[in-house]
Amino acid sequence: MTADGTDIDGLLEQIRQQQEDVARIQRGVEAMEVKGASRGNEVSVTLRGSGRFTEIAIEAEAQRRYNAEDLGGIVLEAVNDGLTKLAEATKARFAPILEASAAPSSSGPTG
Repeated sequence: MTADGTDIDGLLEQIRQQQEDVARIQRGVEAMEVKGASRGNEVSVTLRGSGRFTEIAIEAEAQRRYNAEDLGGIVLEAVNDGLTKLAEATKARFAPILEASAAPSSSGPTG
């Protein structure tokens, strides 16, 4: 403990624990799988937590109904939905760490 009452060993342990928590959550995020879709569900996508797409599925009817440009827009809509869902899921997984780091520390000086 320092002269001003700061517990250095406690702070270092807290930082080490947070680093371990971040690494554990990151592994979980990378392993997760997220699905996105266009508004009409004509196109669906699957992507991993790393951001790598593993599947894009286009309904046969959509291929017949839309021209290439319109179908491209529908695919883009599904891709963006998947990326948005991935960002939301990632944020939710990291929320406990972010909240804990924003909370005032009880180990510091009480002034």
